[in-house]
Amino acid sequence: MNWKQRQHSFNLSDRDRDETVGLVFDIQRFAVHDGGGIRTLVFLKGCPLSCKWCQNPESMNPKPELMRIPHSCIACVKCMANCPENVIKFGDTGEVVLDRNNCTMCGECVNICYAGSMTIVGRYLTVDEVMTEVDRDQKFYSVSGGGVTFSGGEPTMQGEFLLECLKASKERGLHTAIETCGQAPWKTYESLLDHLDLVLCDIKHMDSDRHKELTGLPNETILNNISRLSQAGIPLKVRLPLIPGSNDDAANLEATARFVATLPTAHGLDILPYHRLGEPKWHQLGKEYTMSGVSPHDREAVLECAEIVEQFVDQISIGG
Repeated sequence: MNWKQRQHSFNLSDRDRDETVGLVFDIQRFAVHDGGGIRTLVFLKGCPLSCKWCQNPESMNPKPELMRIPHSCIACVKCMANCPENVIKFGDTGEVVLDRNNCTMCGECVNICYAGSMTIVGRYLTVDEVMTEVDRDQKFYSVSGGGVTFSGGEPTMQGEFLLECLKASKERGLHTAIETCGQAPWKTYESLLDHLDLVLCDIKHMDSDRHKELTGLPNETILNNISRLSQAGIPLKVRLPLIPGSNDDAANLEATARFVATLPTAHGLDILPYHRLGEPKWHQLGKEYTMSGVSPHDREAVLECAEIVEQFVDQISIGG
């Protein structure tokens, strides 16, 4: 049974195990922008931040979630008929409405929906189950210098599970990396240091108040953790999500670049231009996308931002 098939066979009883389990919402193979070489990305659910532009909104909630993809629906109403909690209904104008607060994640609607419109995001997996997926591409890691990257959400929110996965990866001789927002207790990062080859970290904004407006939390812990990771000798790939009207002003770009220049193990700065590819998923989860209508930077605008940054940082890349 492959990963996608196992997502559809979700059962909450999966978490009732003696083994260490983690809540995983996706596993992607043959990734090339998240740590060098050909990699497998393991996405863990849950994030302490609530970035307005998040391209993976299904990663925020630390629990499984019901997602409905409207354009896949064939209006057979079997999901409605089989929902034991009467969660799925028709609205006043004939649209399908989900009472998500009363959903028990039983999975009946997912199992009956052969069109793939209904799905549950998040499945509890053991370390061995995750590594079974990772092991499938061992030969590609060795020839490309790749490995495994644990992402999210924020993988450190599942610190114990993440640690065990990293240990299992190193036992296999794999290059290991995590993608992190930096918002976690230092002791969590400290426990991972011996099993990490690379940390990919985002800096959303250098002003703490503005950071809180954009993400829900201030940035002092984040910046402190990034500095301590570098001081510990961990190679860093620092990234700046470039968000129109939010963090693309000259003052913030300069402050970000100056901070990165103080990190002894940082391999330059990667600018990640904003895009709207994740917007449909907000609606599929029943969430409001407050940045609807915000246009991405054009190429010239991105290059102008890069020119500001490169005055202070030697290595600049755009887009991963």
